[in-house]
Amino acid sequence: MADVAPTDRADARRERSALLESAVAAAVLGTAAVVAGLASRSAVVLFDGLYTLAGIALVGVSALASRAAASRPSGRYPFGRHAATPLAVVVQGAALIATLLYGAADALGTLLAGGSDADPTTMLVYGGASAALSALVAWRLRRRSGGSALVDAEVVSWWAGAAISLAVGLGGVAAALLAADGRDTAAGYVDPVLLLLVVLLVARLPVRLLHDGMHELLEGAPPPEVDAAVRAAVDAARAAFDLPEPLVRATKLGRRLYVEVDFVVEPRRWDVDAEDDVRRAVVGRLRDLPLDVWATVELTADPGLAA
Repeated sequence: MADVAPTDRADARRERSALLESAVAAAVLGTAAVVAGLASRSAVVLFDGLYTLAGIALVGVSALASRAAASRPSGRYPFGRHAATPLAVVVQGAALIATLLYGAADALGTLLAGGSDADPTTMLVYGGASAALSALVAWRLRRRSGGSALVDAEVVSWWAGAAISLAVGLGGVAAALLAADGRDTAAGYVDPVLLLLVVLLVARLPVRLLHDGMHELLEGAPPPEVDAAVRAAVDAARAAFDLPEPLVRATKLGRRLYVEVDFVVEPRRWDVDAEDDVRRAVVGRLRDLPLDVWATVELTADPGLAA
């Protein structure tokens, strides 16, 4: 378990390649959005650009976490550094929440100032193009994810960006219709109101990132499908060796799955070789999981040792 398997290294390379693609796309779209926002005097377009550009720094954090999680265990980190993955997810969720709070504050300030004079045409053209491109990037990253929590976090971020851009485009349509009807004052409130709505709509996405990352850092139970696979492996070993119900603990930390199974058995019935057979039965069934499994399977006659 001390070495990193070739498959794990290949997964890490694919993960970093996907993160690089996300960073390049964020640089292109974010720069375009900032330019469009400044040119059109649209706070929601400018916010979209800042939201996207902020993702570049977060991709850098994710890339560092990916490299750390893929490194070999050492004397200083005997279990590896897989905690870097959920830590990066927490950082990304917190940063996105901070960006949304900035957007909400900016929108409220614009409302109190009497609205904005954003150009509806720019909002419409930019919003439609950016929504389509953001959705395309999210789709590509989802296909390349391979179960990576870091890439999945990027997918969440890009879908949130697509939602923001779509709202910008729809806001451009609404502002254009109001202006054409001679309601210029009402049209000026579309931009800040739209920004507030966007913040409310996408807030659940970074909150979910923050929740999921903290859940792993606090060693919570693994996802239901992983927990079911662990239970199936343990139940198969129980049936094969006529063992009692064990105490099972499992948690997932990045790509690492920790499993501890303790069977309380009758004294003087088991030897080390038989115990090894039980271990192989459990671990063998867990090898199909796309995770680095660290399993501890023990048989004891003392219930106190299994507590």
